[in-house]
Amino acid sequence: MKIVITSAPPAESEKLVQNLLEERLIGCGNIWGNVQSMYCWKREIQREPESLIIMETTDERVEEVITRISERHSYDVPKILAIEPKNVYQAYHLWLEEETK
Repeated sequence: MKIVITSAPPAESEKLVQNLLEERLIGCGNIWGNVQSMYCWKREIQREPESLIIMETTDERVEEVITRISERHSYDVPKILAIEPKNVYQAYHLWLEEETK
């Protein structure tokens, strides 16, 4: 399962990913900085620099990952998307299961 979120500032992204790795809730987190996000918040168009984070976890851990992110994220309504890949390289999937035990 892939979890996609946005976060700002970049230091928050690193801390969040590190905490989830230390808790063994995810096996990997990729942080892409300098993403320009545009969105509506309270009927106003906002423009913010953010980081885009893609993380991998198992189906069994996805709800706990979402809960942890929502508890630790600085946004009132963080973007948290769980995406189920159609195909996963079997060796990677086995590694991910081992890392998130």
